[in-house]
Amino acid sequence: MAQWDEQITKLKQIIEIMKDHNLVEVQIKQGDDEISVKKGQSGQPHIAAVPVGIPMVSQGTATPATGQAQAAEARRQENLVEIKSPLVGTFYAKPSPDSELFVEVGSHVDSQTVVCIIEAMKVMNEIKAEVTGAIVEVVAVNGEAVEYGQVLFRVRPE
Repeated sequence: MAQWDEQITKLKQIIEIMKDHNLVEVQIKQGDDEISVKKGQSGQPHIAAVPVGIPMVSQGTATPATGQAQAAEARRQENLVEIKSPLVGTFYAKPSPDSELFVEVGSHVDSQTVVCIIEAMKVMNEIKAEVTGAIVEVVAVNGEAVEYGQVLFRVRPE
């Protein structure tokens, strides 16, 4: 029961951060677990998804920060190459809404393969892989904003 109370406390902290910073939505991912808190029409936060067993609170030395560090170390050991956004804009995984994805997990890419489009100031910018290998992770979400330098894909180089 104490673990449940700690998770509720952590959730309340997230909601307070949302209120303090006037955020509309917060999404936190740790491994396969994810929580999404979104402000509802009433202006009050609404929990959109809380998978069972989400390790949101620390137990001993396991914290979200160390989990992220461990994941980064695992990626480094795999020698994965990150394809990062070269500009701020909106990420599109398809050339049009009714088209197939440019790439998905398992897709083979080379340096000239277009992996996505980033729309910035009404200009559609094709982003190329600039690496040869296989897509192992699609990090960005179709139709959502991305920042300069944000990881879009991870590739296992050949």
